[in-house]
Amino acid sequence: MGRPRKFDETEVVSLARELFASKGYHGTSLDELVNSTGLLRGSIYKAFGSKRNLFEAALLSLGDDFDQSPESLDLLTVALKELASEDAKVAKICQEIINRSDSKNISEILGRNLLAKMKGQNQ
Repeated sequence: MGRPRKFDETEVVSLARELFASKGYHGTSLDELVNSTGLLRGSIYKAFGSKRNLFEAALLSLGDDFDQSPESLDLLTVALKELASEDAKVAKICQEIINRSDSKNISEILGRNLLAKMKGQNQ
């Protein structure tokens, strides 16, 4: 029998979610996930199986509490831009988040969030 986990999976997913939202999926290295979460590589692989599975867990957690905050919008944008076209599971999760969103104009909200990022960089 394996040893019990000595970390809070919800906290790890939340920390990974912040990192993926700020750096993107492809821009986030496993070393950065190790540094951010405090877990060793082996613990990340044992708990989640892969970086992709950790990203999916982060995206699924967003679906539970999608609040249209910049971080939530950034993570959804990363998923749509970097993975949804090549990964049916990620595309399905994104569609579920969009369908559950209270807003009828989610594309406008995503666009405004992107434009705000651009304006913030140009100041």
